[in-house]
Amino acid sequence: MLRTAKTENGLVRGLPAADPRVTSFKGIPFAAPPVGENRFRAPQPCQNWEGTLDAYRFAPISIQDTPGLGTDIYCREWHVDPETPMSEDCLYLNVWTNAKTTGDKLPVLVWFFGGAFQWGYPSEMEFDGERIARRGVIVVTVNYRLNLFGFLAHPELTKEQPDAPTNFGLLDQQAGIKWVIRNIKEFGGDPENITIAGQSAGGGSVMAQLTSPLNKGLFQRAIVMSGIIRSPYGASPIAPPLPLRDAEEQGRAFLEFAGISSLSEARKLDASYLLQKYNEFAAAHSRMYTVQDGVFSVGDPIALYAANRHVGVPVMAGNTSNEFLSFLPAADETELKEQAAALFGSRAEEFLAFPEASVRYGDHGYAPVSGIECKIKDLFLQNQKNGNKENCYYYRFDADIPGWDNPGNFHSVELWFFFETLAKCWRPFEGRHYDLARHMCNYMTNFIKTGNPNGTDHNGNPMPEWNSYTKEHPAEMTFRTDGLVTGERQESPFISFLMEQVHNRQA
Repeated sequence: MLRTAKTENGLVRGLPAADPRVTSFKGIPFAAPPVGENRFRAPQPCQNWEGTLDAYRFAPISIQDTPGLGTDIYCREWHVDPETPMSEDCLYLNVWTNAKTTGDKLPVLVWFFGGAFQWGYPSEMEFDGERIARRGVIVVTVNYRLNLFGFLAHPELTKEQPDAPTNFGLLDQQAGIKWVIRNIKEFGGDPENITIAGQSAGGGSVMAQLTSPLNKGLFQRAIVMSGIIRSPYGASPIAPPLPLRDAEEQGRAFLEFAGISSLSEARKLDASYLLQKYNEFAAAHSRMYTVQDGVFSVGDPIALYAANRHVGVPVMAGNTSNEFLSFLPAADETELKEQAAALFGSRAEEFLAFPEASVRYGDHGYAPVSGIECKIKDLFLQNQKNGNKENCYYYRFDADIPGWDNPGNFHSVELWFFFETLAKCWRPFEGRHYDLARHMCNYMTNFIKTGNPNGTDHNGNPMPEWNSYTKEHPAEMTFRTDGLVTGERQESPFISFLMEQVHNRQA
């Protein structure tokens, strides 16, 4: 087993995982600490070290609110430890490998965590890479800067560093990919067989990396979990990146709010103080997210993908059945008609004629639909229409999730299954859940290896065939605990109408 590896900056020593055929390396630096003059800058080269670095523990997480202090579902699920070390010195990554030699040329997964670009970290317990590594895939989880530390924009920054005025968190991710290309062979990996993947903001990060003009050739496949979010009814829960000028104004307003006179002063202040002022600022202003900076990000990633301005690689994307449902927030049918007229104009009557339009969604409104599913499928059809030959695979996660809170298929729950880490969860999962996790992890690792998710189960039996989603063959996979559901499903007239609307409205 490879217990030590030679990186470009020095030797690292890992530990046997629970399965001793896998070695885990935790806390490997891939860039210089983003502190002092490196705060609010693109990641800088890492310094060499002498001797052998014991890569035994996760490095500190990015500056953010202390995890584990709330009572929400995510604090119950995995943000459980308020003692998790935190530091602005956070640009580290982790590697799980079951390679025996540096010549094994195993495929590589580079994973980006989610958390609305405000929270999250690679050491969340669901992101243990061991089970995926056992399948012959090297797992690399990359940390990146968040909130104002990752996405502050300001006129001074643009003037001082026009090549990287903002989006430091996305540039951290890119630096992680480039580190993998330069170093992963020493861990038994293939630098020419890399899949980038992420969920929620991590999925949005994958879209940003896919559509950056700077990233051609850096990776060969992509998995976007719950990261293509738009609504056919107009306002979406996740807005496109701000134009640079608007983001600069937001940054200028923040510094003024915090009583900071210059960028130089902002680089000298204590990080915890900046976070405190940022949270106060966010109480009355929008938070800081990705920015259309004209360099790394040249537009809305979803619109860029639809316009064929993306890295041409096979893509797998999907969603859970209960997350980000879109609806018309009308109090009654009279208001529903008014909303439909405002949204659909001359096609309002066509919309209202669908039986689904009159379905009441609790106290929220009418006509519930998975906007995220509509948009993913629309992008896949656009990719095909644009003449691209790379396959695109759609999935839906629709399992029965146990627990006293009756959570349904909430946003992020599929992570336990993809990483096959259910045993770490408090929920009373049973055998069928473990079977589903095994199948889901199998499909995903097959895709990481070859760009095709199909193959055999651990017992040697072929798994149900999962084909790519096209206009002629709208194939999909539904991950269910009562059995995998594959095959083609023609969209209903109602869904087809809304897919057209979400295309016209967002692309």
